[in-house]
Amino acid sequence: MLNLYAPDGTIFGQTDYFNPSLTLDCGQAFRWSESKEGVWSGVALGKRLEIKRIDGGFVLKSEHKDDFEELWRKYFDFSRDYKSLYSKFSEDDILKEAVGEYSGIRLLRQETWETLCSFIISQNNNIPRIKGIISRLCESFGDCLGGGFYTFPSAETISLLSERELSPIRCGFRAKYIMDAARKTAGGEVNLEALITLPIEEARAELMKIKGVGRKVAECVLLYGCGRFEAFPVDVWVKRILDEFYPEGMPGCTEGYQGIAQQYLFHWRRNLCPTRL
Repeated sequence: MLNLYAPDGTIFGQTDYFNPSLTLDCGQAFRWSESKEGVWSGVALGKRLEIKRIDGGFVLKSEHKDDFEELWRKYFDFSRDYKSLYSKFSEDDILKEAVGEYSGIRLLRQETWETLCSFIISQNNNIPRIKGIISRLCESFGDCLGGGFYTFPSAETISLLSERELSPIRCGFRAKYIMDAARKTAGGEVNLEALITLPIEEARAELMKIKGVGRKVAECVLLYGCGRFEAFPVDVWVKRILDEFYPEGMPGCTEGYQGIAQQYLFHWRRNLCPTRL
């Protein structure tokens, strides 16, 4: 990938394997919004970012040009060879179609605590409401970055609150789960850093110490917040995919990257496949 820096710190990146709209709006993150001009704006890793797709690549504008190498290369998984990954997935006919339609999706490497809290909020919820709750959480307890943007509040900050103090974000029954997650994380009972290297069964068990965290939320945290690409979240759409196409399990071409394959299949099944089956 070639990255060119303009004097104002804008970065022009060249890649055929990244579409911000697909990546930021495919259900793996909830703090991004798109303008009429096609510019995606949001906050991740404590920084504001604007990003837009252009022919052959993207334009990215952050606070400092060093942010690309220090933050955004890892966040957008730009160092991974997605061309080779697509070729491997295309050994399976269903995956070949899904990747062909949505080849611009990349797996984000989000901050682990934010991912945990966000997917606790996501349970039995729809995306507009998830975004609203998270937005209110950040506005109420995060740090202001200016322009209506706020950081995601730390586990330590949330751990000092009461469920009553969380009431303005209108998260309902999830408040007690958010509080339990924050207190166990801030207090060291759950070690989020260890999730990256623990054997995956132990990592799942570590997360499921938290009230309200079942298998699906744990898999989402491991996949989107820890870079554990073997993690495999199963929701209603993915269950349908498994029942319809993979009753014996995922094909061998996904070994070690089941989570990335899942994201393509999830988005494909939810958007294209319902009209075809």
